[in-house]
Amino acid sequence: MFAERALTAVMRPLSRRYTAHGPVDDAQLPAPTPGKTYLLYAHVPFCERLCTYCSFNRFLFNEDIATRYFADLREEMRIAAGLGYRFGSLYVGGGTPTILVDELCKTIDLARELFHIREVSAETSPNQIGPELAARLEGRVDRMSVGVQSFSDVLLRQMDRHEKYGSGRELFEIISNSRGLFHSLNVDMIFNFPSQTEQMLRHDARLLKETGCNQTTFYPLMASPEQARALSQQIGRVDMTREKEFYDIIDDELTGPFEASSAWTFSKEKGGMIDEYIVDYPEYLGIGSGAQSFLDGRLYTNTFSLTDYAERVHAGKLTVTQVGHQYSQRDMMRYRFVTDLFGLRLDKRRFLADFGTPVERGLWGEVSFMRAVGGFDRDDDECFTLTRTGRYLLVVMMREMLTGSNRLRDEARAALPAAERALLLDEPAAAAIADLAI
Repeated sequence: MFAERALTAVMRPLSRRYTAHGPVDDAQLPAPTPGKTYLLYAHVPFCERLCTYCSFNRFLFNEDIATRYFADLREEMRIAAGLGYRFGSLYVGGGTPTILVDELCKTIDLARELFHIREVSAETSPNQIGPELAARLEGRVDRMSVGVQSFSDVLLRQMDRHEKYGSGRELFEIISNSRGLFHSLNVDMIFNFPSQTEQMLRHDARLLKETGCNQTTFYPLMASPEQARALSQQIGRVDMTREKEFYDIIDDELTGPFEASSAWTFSKEKGGMIDEYIVDYPEYLGIGSGAQSFLDGRLYTNTFSLTDYAERVHAGKLTVTQVGHQYSQRDMMRYRFVTDLFGLRLDKRRFLADFGTPVERGLWGEVSFMRAVGGFDRDDDECFTLTRTGRYLLVVMMREMLTGSNRLRDEARAALPAAERALLLDEPAAAAIADLAI
């Protein structure tokens, strides 16, 4: 698809520029804007099994280390409360946040005590979701997102998930038995994995509908450069020429019981919570090792080192160690363009009120491109909405934005102390764990 190739060529260098960071010794976050409500993101970087395609900050689970980490995470939450921010929602990501459910409950309870949290989203793995988890999190978690990725045994084996989480049929039973346990049950899926075929993708979409879940997010594979090289050697190269075709298949298969609620999320409940929180909260504050914040037009990244993280929290400091460049007004207009349209609607009047210029004038190139390729469905004085082609192009934009963040994560992992790098290996690392002073 020419439009996708052109957009990727433009977005890739922009993503590098927008995610470029520099080290800081004692970072300060900006003061909150009076009256504004933000999202609080909390990162739990522990998994029982490490997936080769995952770029997020994650370490092999050790109960003692994770227990201490949760206590530090709550202490950092208290530090964040002292900054004066108002948070309307809490998103707990990972890693696997439910890996120590009692600690997760304490963390959510503290957030509700400190802030006016209206809704909480959390992530989990297929081997943890079920009635027992739902009972522990009742009244605490409104939206649970479970990482399935595929129901294909071939793909699950290649992702190193089959042995840990079970076969496609077992995953289907787990999700089917979990419907109704949470207000919103989202199933995370991946498309355009190197060895995935059209038949596999259609099979995934059809089984997903049969599970009875009320939401699903189909992510395009967003491997960092380092992981893309590893995948290419082990399985094959990612074929970007078929990404649009696969997206159309997903849309065809899901439309009916589901409708698009963001560019890559499909829901049964209109106006419900969706996976990508930046649609509702373009500015957010992140706590936890490897978490990011976007505040006042600048990106902040917390230390990836568990040791450094603990030391900073115990000293009562912020854990930010990398700070990005200050976005210009044009940068902020582009950011708004992407986040609003990713949520399927850009309000032109709000854009004019916030930036003092019509979107057609402030971003004439971006608007002209979307019009030329048939990306807009509604284009009047009030708003832009998207055609299916437009939704896919927003997937491309978000894919490139997140790939830029994945590049940062590669660099941060490479800089970790040797003992902590051992925890990035999906194998026993008892000696390294014993040496890890946290």
